[in-house]
Amino acid sequence: MMNKNITTMRNALILGLIATSITFQGCKKSFLNIDPAQNQAATQFFKTQDDATKAVNAMYANLHEWNNIAFAPIAIESMGSDDVEKGSSASDATFFNNYRNFTVTADEGQLGGFWTGQYQTINFANQILTNVPGITMDENLKNRYLAEAKFIRAYAYFRLVRAFGDVPLRITLPKDASEYNLPRTPKDQVWAQIEKDLTEAAAVLPQSYAAVDIGHATKGAALTLHAKAALYQKKWADVVTYTTQVMGMGYSLFPNYEQMFRTTHKNNQESIFEVQNLLIPNNPAASNSQYSQVQGVRGSVGGGWGFNVPSADLASSYEAGDPRRDATIIFRGETTPEGDVIPAQGDNPMYNQKSYVPFSLYVSGFNEGAQQNKIVLRYADVLLMNAEANNELGNPSAALVQLEQVRARARAGNNAILPPVTTLDQTALRAAIYKERRSEFAMEFERYFDVIRQGRGAQVFGVRGWTAGKNEVWPIPQTEIDISGGTLTQNPGY
Repeated sequence: MMNKNITTMRNALILGLIATSITFQGCKKSFLNIDPAQNQAATQFFKTQDDATKAVNAMYANLHEWNNIAFAPIAIESMGSDDVEKGSSASDATFFNNYRNFTVTADEGQLGGFWTGQYQTINFANQILTNVPGITMDENLKNRYLAEAKFIRAYAYFRLVRAFGDVPLRITLPKDASEYNLPRTPKDQVWAQIEKDLTEAAAVLPQSYAAVDIGHATKGAALTLHAKAALYQKKWADVVTYTTQVMGMGYSLFPNYEQMFRTTHKNNQESIFEVQNLLIPNNPAASNSQYSQVQGVRGSVGGGWGFNVPSADLASSYEAGDPRRDATIIFRGETTPEGDVIPAQGDNPMYNQKSYVPFSLYVSGFNEGAQQNKIVLRYADVLLMNAEANNELGNPSAALVQLEQVRARARAGNNAILPPVTTLDQTALRAAIYKERRSEFAMEFERYFDVIRQGRGAQVFGVRGWTAGKNEVWPIPQTEIDISGGTLTQNPGY
């Protein structure tokens, strides 16, 4: 399992651990940009509290690296959905079509990119969990840093297990070459480790931070991700338990759905965890997030690449008058609420408005939209998870309360007329909750795995070739199987 990366990361702590962010090349084939002369051996690092802080900052910075936030996540976490099309020009990055049509093979590069991105994240967390305990420093801060690393490790494994199923579980740094090459761990054990990490993290993490630490994982983030892990395992009582705790922690829905995603409202009262992306003046290399750029309005007016665009199926799926449709989709020929005129002609009829940054905020020499955060967890998800779990447990009245909160926020936008859901029938209410999740989280990389965990893959995606017994997971990257000498095995059907 990625023994070349583990060796590198074990023997030399990259420069990113000495800065508050990691420098990556700003192109679509971006890889970690390391100057060997500037590497600092791990044995010379992890000596002081300042070293621990730098390590934690680097762990977070890694979350907006290319493999964690751009093409690979689009391929793995979005492209199979009925909410999206490939976008861009017909001839550009045609490999995305293989994910959309479920014809992807194990040698396609985005699989390896996603795998690498998650295990790099895990390795950052494991470096902290292994080395920070030995530092003489403020004990409360030390414990918080360890809890943050457990949250980040759980987040990476959550992404891996829902994408690939059984994956190698590495929770310690390898001591020697014999520990580099791990077999796949049964997914139930991976889920158990995710839950263990999140339980331990939630017990330590604070509910909030001072301004200087905004964006670090909180108790609410750990509980919300734990609820999500339980949701994927259909542990309905646990979902209710964890979401109920979060519902008592002071979060609330941001009143304006469209504005919630603008850079001026980062980390608002609805936000539970966001990947922090910054435009750092005079430092384009550190302002390296391409989350917005790769999905942005294509053409000179927008400067984006136009990938991962909304589908016609998504556009037609909203209830009449639902303002979330126009808040989610930039239509060709429209003028955005921020005043940007979108050309009536172009390669794509629609673009992702949730990743959009107003053109006036673009800065020459920087990735377009580099300052746009990626929302990972937000309070609307807590409410709808609670609603879904209560319905599955036979508590439809409780489910309706949380469902109605989400619909009420949408209803308030532009005086929209969205009738309340009133059914107490479990099957009908389940369908209503599923529909609400699609409308609420469209273009947020939720829909594809939502449909699969709901057991509706063949029903929703079958027309494009999705096959039960195979496409619940993606293929294990062939590069990783080759590196492992066959220790890693392939998923069935690939």
